[in-house]
Amino acid sequence: MDPVTGAMVAGSVLGFKGNMQAAKQARQAGEFNAAMSERERTLLLRQKREDEAALRRNSERLKGTQYTTTAASGITMSGNPRQALADTYFSTAVDAARIQYGGQVESDTKEAEARMARATASAQAATYRTAAYTNILTGASQVSQYGQQKEMFALQQKYYKQQLES
Repeated sequence: MDPVTGAMVAGSVLGFKGNMQAAKQARQAGEFNAAMSERERTLLLRQKREDEAALRRNSERLKGTQYTTTAASGITMSGNPRQALADTYFSTAVDAARIQYGGQVESDTKEAEARMARATASAQAATYRTAAYTNILTGASQVSQYGQQKEMFALQQKYYKQQLES
C-alpha cells in the first residue's frame, strides 16, 4: 500500500473512531443530564411535601391561637369565631392543594426534561454514528478513486511511451 492510500485509510479510520467516541460521549452527557433532572425532581417533590407540612403546622398554630384568643375573651365558640376557624381550615386546604398542584407541575416538567435529555442524546449519538460510517464509506470511495486515477495515469504513461517509441 502506497503512502497516499495509507493516509486515506488512516484518516477514515480515525474519523470513524472519533465520531463513535463522540456518539458515546453524547449518550453519556444525555444520561447525566437526565439523571440530574430526575434528582432535581426528587428534591423538588420532597421540598413541596415539606412546604405543605409547614403550611399545615402554621395553620394548626393559627387555629390554636384563634381558639385560645376567642376562649380568653369569654366568647363561646359559635357563629363568627367558629366561622373564622372554618375559614382557616378551608384556606389551608386550598393552599395545600395549590402546593401539591404546583409540585406536580414542576415534577412533570423535570420528568419531561429527563426524557428530552435522553432523546436529544440519542439523536446526537445517531448523528455521530452516521458520520462515523460516512467517514468509512467516503474513505473507501477516495481510495477507490485514487486507485482508478493511478491506473489511468499508468495507462497514459504507457500510451505516451508507446507513442514516443513509434
